[in-house]
Amino acid sequence: MPVYLARVYVTLKPTVNDPQGLTIRGALHDLGFRAVESVRAGKYLELRLEADGQQDAERQVEEICRLLLANPVIEVYRFQVEPETA
Repeated sequence: MPVYLARVYVTLKPTVNDPQGLTIRGALHDLGFRAVESVRAGKYLELRLEADGQQDAERQVEEICRLLLANPVIEVYRFQVEPETA
């Protein structure tokens, strides 16, 4: 069965306060990077999974994101799935 690589990005919805992002922005300003206006923190995950094809892999990743990786109340997610190359 083919193996696929999924790259998943999970971020807070734009309307949700991001205390981690504010802390990072403050630290960057303290380091002299005053040009940084805002920072939004998120999660990046890579999943390797077996699937019967591209559509099956995308379906699995969609379900994984919906059930576990993202909180739909406060987060959004996007992903890319591609066949894994040796």
